[in-house]
Amino acid sequence: MERKGSVLKKTLAIGMLILLGLYPAVGWSKDVYKIGGIFSITGPSSFLGDPEKKSLEMVVDKINAEGGIDGHMLEAVIYDTEGDPGKAVLAVNKLISKDNVLAIIGPSLTPTTLAVVPIVEKSQVPLISCAAGIKITEPVKPWVFKTAQSDVLAVAAIYEHMKKHGIKKVGIITVENAFGESGKEQLLAQAPKFGLEIVQQESFGAKDTDMTPQLTKLRSAQPDAVICWGTNPGPAVVAKNARQMNLNMPLYQSHGVASPKFIELAGDAADGILLPTGKILVAQQLPETDPQKAVLLDYINTFEKRFEMPVSGFGGYAYDAMHLLADALKGTEGDKQKIRDALEKITGKIGVTGVFNFTAQDHNGLGSDAFVMVKIEKGTWKLLNE
Repeated sequence: MERKGSVLKKTLAIGMLILLGLYPAVGWSKDVYKIGGIFSITGPSSFLGDPEKKSLEMVVDKINAEGGIDGHMLEAVIYDTEGDPGKAVLAVNKLISKDNVLAIIGPSLTPTTLAVVPIVEKSQVPLISCAAGIKITEPVKPWVFKTAQSDVLAVAAIYEHMKKHGIKKVGIITVENAFGESGKEQLLAQAPKFGLEIVQQESFGAKDTDMTPQLTKLRSAQPDAVICWGTNPGPAVVAKNARQMNLNMPLYQSHGVASPKFIELAGDAADGILLPTGKILVAQQLPETDPQKAVLLDYINTFEKRFEMPVSGFGGYAYDAMHLLADALKGTEGDKQKIRDALEKITGKIGVTGVFNFTAQDHNGLGSDAFVMVKIEKGTWKLLNE
């Protein structure tokens, strides 16, 4: 279904260009560049995958409307993983062996990404993940890149904020999957550097509906603040339970909940929560001197006009991935090795997520300026400047 939709859009785009007399004279003689996409389009993580799918299609349509890349039109072949690592593996195998894609964008999640990394490495197909886990790109895998900010930077942003506000003792509660484990590792590893003590560690299952027992243990340890690390819906349950228990201390969340969906799920319990996020949620509040502001506003306006729904930073991961891939495709004539090598040399690329500077040692390419700290107030995001 997804593939048929992309083909139809591509055909219509070509038709319009022909009618307008704008299609390159060599266009019909050049092969179509097939780009794979695997996202959590349905299921509990659809708030990640749905905007990623829409953003990828939006960029592909724009590139095709402008004549493609070196005369090659693009075709997005997209499959839904439903957030299931097994289905992600099946989709990637299909993209490589049947669809013959040149590169793959996605998956949406750290567990699904880690499940497909061995396949793309063996097949030597460039993959640009939209997930955050640091293990995706550390240690560096030659064929794997990612656009989402890593949990290393997210933890540093939270701890820096805590340090400024005199917090010394911290309780943590993390989801029991690869994203949660990766975040937990960073929370434990970086705490001493910021003079923080982890006084209690708890965890929860991704489908748990009551975190009261874990929060009771955390409160007993008397931390100055609690950090929850996970993706919806679990963190929203933590927020609600903390409000019900009148947990009178700051509650921090990870960048994994930085979307309107979290506020929708948590309701009034979201108010007062602190978290690190990309700049998209507070783009209008950024100073004019911020190098990302123009890119952010253009993406927001284009996305919301086309899809008539609020934008999220998660869609920006796929938006950036396709723009990076488009730059890398130029001059390669579809040679996967040349595409990979070109990706690794991209520097100074201003995106929705941050400014990308890839190297042979860094396949994420983002710095600490890719995050800002925000506070949820009355159901919206407030940029913290302290």
